[in-house]
Amino acid sequence: MRQIRAGFFNKNKKEITGWLFAFPWLAGLITFYIYPLISSIFYSFTAFKGITPEKFNGIQNYIDLVHDGIFWISLKNTFVYTVLVVPASLIFGILLAIILNVKSEGQGIYRVITFIPTLVPVVAVSIIWQWLLNSQFGLVNYILYKIGLPGPPWFGSELWAKPSVALISLWTIGTTVLIYLAGLQDIPKDYYEAATIDGSSAFGKVIHITLPLLTPVIFFNIIMGIIAAVQQFTLPFVITNGQGIPANSMMFYSMLLYKNAFQYFKMGAANAMAWIMFVMIMILTLIVQYTSKKWVHYMGE
Repeated sequence: MRQIRAGFFNKNKKEITGWLFAFPWLAGLITFYIYPLISSIFYSFTAFKGITPEKFNGIQNYIDLVHDGIFWISLKNTFVYTVLVVPASLIFGILLAIILNVKSEGQGIYRVITFIPTLVPVVAVSIIWQWLLNSQFGLVNYILYKIGLPGPPWFGSELWAKPSVALISLWTIGTTVLIYLAGLQDIPKDYYEAATIDGSSAFGKVIHITLPLLTPVIFFNIIMGIIAAVQQFTLPFVITNGQGIPANSMMFYSMLLYKNAFQYFKMGAANAMAWIMFVMIMILTLIVQYTSKKWVHYMGE
C-alpha cells in the first residue's frame, strides 16, 4: 500500500505541487468572490436583515424597489452623472494625452503633475473640493467674483450638484490620461511622416491617424468609465455626509444601496439592488461592445 502511495505521489508530484501553490489563491477566490456572489443571489430573494434568520420572500424585494420613489431618483441621478462624466473624461483625457505626448521641456514634470491627483485618497479629494466649491467662501467662487462672473451654488443647488461631482471626477483622470498616453506611444511614427509628406496639417493627423488608431484604447476607457460612474459612491457620500442633499439630487445608486444595507438593515433589498446594478452595467457594456464593431479600428485591419 505504501509503495502504491509513494508511486502515486512521485507520478503526480508536479500536479500536486502546483495545486498546493495555487491553494491560497483558490481559497481566497472561493471565500471572497464565489461564495459572496452566490449568497448575494440567494439573499436578494429573502427578507434578510443582517441579524435575524433569512426568510424567503420571492421577488418581493424587487417589487418593493420598483415602487420606491427614492430608487428611481437614485437611478436617474446615477444616469445623469454617467452621461456627464464619461464623455467629458473621454474628451479631456484625449486632449491632455495629446498635449502631454508632444515633446517639450519639462514633459516629464507635466505628466507627473497630471497624475498626482489620482494619488490623493478620494475622501481627501472630496473634502478639499467641498471647501473649494463652497458657494459662500470657496476659492473658485472668489476667483469667479474677481473676474466678474457669478458663482454658482455648486453643492447647494439641484441643478449644479451633479455637474459639481463630475467636475471633481475630472480632476482625477490621471490614470485615464496615462492609458491614452500608452495608446499614443503605440501608433507608428511612419504614419505621421507619410501624412507630413502628403501635406496634412496637425489637426488632420489627429482626425485621420491619431483618433482612429486610438479607438481600441477609447473603447476600453469608455467601458471602465461606465463601470466607475455607475458605482460612484465616495464623492457624493462624503460631500453630503451620506444625506444625498439637496432634495436627493446627490442620492446616487450606490449610496442608496449602502443605506439599505447598513442603515435600514434591509440586506435583501441591498442584494437585489446589487444585482440590478450588475444587470445595468452588463447591458451598457454589451451596447458599447455591439457598437464597437462600427467605430473601433485596429492596426492592420
